[in-house]
Amino acid sequence: MQGIMHCGRYDLSFDDASRPLVMGILNITPDSFSDGGSFQRLESAIDRAEQMIAEGVDIIDIGAESTRPGVLALPDGEELNRLLPVLYALRDCGKPISVDTRNPEVMREALLAGADMINDVNGFRTSEAVEAVADSDCGLCIMHMQNNPEDMQIAPRYENVVEEVADFLRVAAARLQERGVSRHRICVDPGFGFGKNLEHNLALFKHLESLKERLDIPVLVGVSRKSMIGQLTGKPVQERLAGSVAAALCAAAHGADIVRVHDVAATVDALKVWRALS
Repeated sequence: MQGIMHCGRYDLSFDDASRPLVMGILNITPDSFSDGGSFQRLESAIDRAEQMIAEGVDIIDIGAESTRPGVLALPDGEELNRLLPVLYALRDCGKPISVDTRNPEVMREALLAGADMINDVNGFRTSEAVEAVADSDCGLCIMHMQNNPEDMQIAPRYENVVEEVADFLRVAAARLQERGVSRHRICVDPGFGFGKNLEHNLALFKHLESLKERLDIPVLVGVSRKSMIGQLTGKPVQERLAGSVAAALCAAAHGADIVRVHDVAATVDALKVWRALS
């Protein structure tokens, strides 16, 4: 697929001949599953962003609320207190800044502060979320999640996970377009690990290409250090680098346009070699 995704101040280009774009994860939370607390201080967050830029990151995704399984929703005031200082510090870093939030008020404030993209794990299911972003020019990532982070991993069930996820993403994209959002502002994320067990995750991964063809929208894949990597390798979260890079390469081979990762340098290098040898 060739095309452009409009993302605030930036136009992201997707081309079958190039590697996927790399979205670097910047968690500024005390309780994220992988690196909670590591970049909570402003100086640490800025240093990490600068490191990712040097490593070749294409997009920086800032998250101020953990959405790990079982977590409770964060008050919007606390999320904004964490987010805004980092966003103001990084908005002119030369890379598109994405904000990972499910809170419409946080979406509004993030856009006013200069965010280029809103990454909603709730998939813009609420009218408030749609209204918060519709009249902006930011990019939008629609993610599928069954239920909510509080209960999403309590016995997730599907009749056909690929069909159900595709239907959800199609309807969510149509809802945004009906509100006037250009399809060139939208990408989709199947939501690996969000209300899915290992069997569901593997089925979605193996059908990424058909999902992308069916929706005709750029696809983002985020599996870095997640439990599916741990289940496949038997490794704890801090020892999942090799498995996460392998998953990013597999996502690229299956047509992913963006890969969302913790380990930017290793992923960028692996994708360069994969593309050169493909």
